[in-house]
Amino acid sequence: MGDSVKRFGKFVSGAMAVAALTLAAGTAPVQAQSAPPTAGSVNWGLWVDHDGCMHWWADGGLEGYMLDRVDPETGKPVCLQKNTCLVENTDTLFVTDGHRLTASGRSRLENFFQSAGAFGYAIYGHTDARASDEYNMRLSQRRAASVAKVARSVGAVVEREIGYGERQPRATNSTAEGMRQNRRVEVVCYTWDDR
Repeated sequence: MGDSVKRFGKFVSGAMAVAALTLAAGTAPVQAQSAPPTAGSVNWGLWVDHDGCMHWWADGGLEGYMLDRVDPETGKPVCLQKNTCLVENTDTLFVTDGHRLTASGRSRLENFFQSAGAFGYAIYGHTDARASDEYNMRLSQRRAASVAKVARSVGAVVEREIGYGERQPRATNSTAEGMRQNRRVEVVCYTWDDR
């Protein structure tokens, strides 16, 4: 135990000598510091829900959060008007039994999205019931994605694109006319109240 007390005493004496020299020189010891490491980034934006109400969102990769966008004067949610602004038969937009747009279909959609002037859009694909439910779901989703791609190519904001297949018919699938009405793409426009 005597040796450890002697070593501790020498350590304390040495430390006091360094402190005395530092104070005599009038400078503080220099400590190397570096900036804390940066890990990732935060993505943020504005999301419009199905009803047209707006929400602020942020996501840093590990955990995200969302807040309703509210009017600072009233505290009420800020919501857009929502209306179905285009219903187009898929026979005029796509090649038969496919999701590739025809030249005239692409042109029609480009003109529509350039002139509609909405804040955002929702795109819904539908089919008739001639094929299996699984096939129709995939086809309607690919068709909705094709329309959304055209919308984005002209600068439109697409809030959602969903394929419903044969699950939301407008008419009966037992007649040719009913099936024609069911093969469609619907575009919902989200606009401000004053539009």
